[in-house]
Amino acid sequence: MTDNLDDGQTPSEIIGTSEAAKALSSLGASKGGEARARKLSPERRREIAQTAIEARWAKAGKEPLPRATHKGSFKEEFGTDVDCYVLNDTQKTAVISQSGMGQALGLSLRGNAFPRFLSSKAMTGIVGADLREKIEKPLRFQWGSGGAAPPVMVHGFDATILVDVCKAVLQADAEGRLAKNQEVVARNARIILNASAKAGIKGLVYALAGYDATKEEVIAAFKLYVREEARDYEKEFPDQLYEEWYRLYQLPKPERNKPWKFKHLTIDQVYRPLAKSRGKILELTKAQRENRNALWKKLHQFLSEIGVKALRTQLGQLLGIARISKSRQEYEGHFQTLFGEQFILPYEDLGSNS
Repeated sequence: MTDNLDDGQTPSEIIGTSEAAKALSSLGASKGGEARARKLSPERRREIAQTAIEARWAKAGKEPLPRATHKGSFKEEFGTDVDCYVLNDTQKTAVISQSGMGQALGLSLRGNAFPRFLSSKAMTGIVGADLREKIEKPLRFQWGSGGAAPPVMVHGFDATILVDVCKAVLQADAEGRLAKNQEVVARNARIILNASAKAGIKGLVYALAGYDATKEEVIAAFKLYVREEARDYEKEFPDQLYEEWYRLYQLPKPERNKPWKFKHLTIDQVYRPLAKSRGKILELTKAQRENRNALWKKLHQFLSEIGVKALRTQLGQLLGIARISKSRQEYEGHFQTLFGEQFILPYEDLGSNS
């Protein structure tokens, strides 16, 4: 063993040499099997060794583990470190790692977070027998980069299971089973499910029409659908800010809708500072509101993507100073310090809700 290392071989290469030597020996080259194996390229030795291992599995009546031919990650394109693979089986199964399934839904980074969530009280009775069986028996497969290191065994799930899980999560959410801290799981499930459906039907049309989409096009399309879904289901105005306004301005809570005062507060404390800092946001929204067909639409629905980012920042700052203020006077003092003069705008004719 030491001699082999002195010749420049790594331990994994020695294993490959040994397996290749055994395979060559079985073909009638017993005396010179190891010597012949060492003369082969590392790639050829790995190929012979893998074939020999699979042959022994078959002889023992066992199915060899499938191998992943490709590996990727959601990290660069979507910011989430979710590993994905394509297997060498007849279905070319698309697989997401067990920990990746959990991260896609916004669960903990722990590898068992995904099965634990699906076994939780909230999901009891929601996850069907077929889906539960698949979750309890994750796919096992080999992945190797093709370098000197031997393949490693990975646990994962058929990627289509994520769609079934998302449907189950949304059913649990509709039945009021999810806890407050699990709302993000429902939100992510909704985004994934709808984006996948849109991307899937687009891919089907491409295939039927004979159009071969590039990898970049497929990723770009899915990213677009994810953004659309995130915007559809993302609530821009936090309930906490409204609660603080009720407290600071001593407003009664109506049974329906929100107080008329909130319209003025939203315009004066949210949109006017945004207009000062971003230039044309207020003018754009006012022009849209003057369109008769858009008369009752909310102002923030007309903000650009850049404007939405600015809106979130503005709302976060308002909520921060509201929480530290003990009175309306203190709150408005903080507001003027942070944003300057408070303006009152003539928006009485634009509807009761902003």
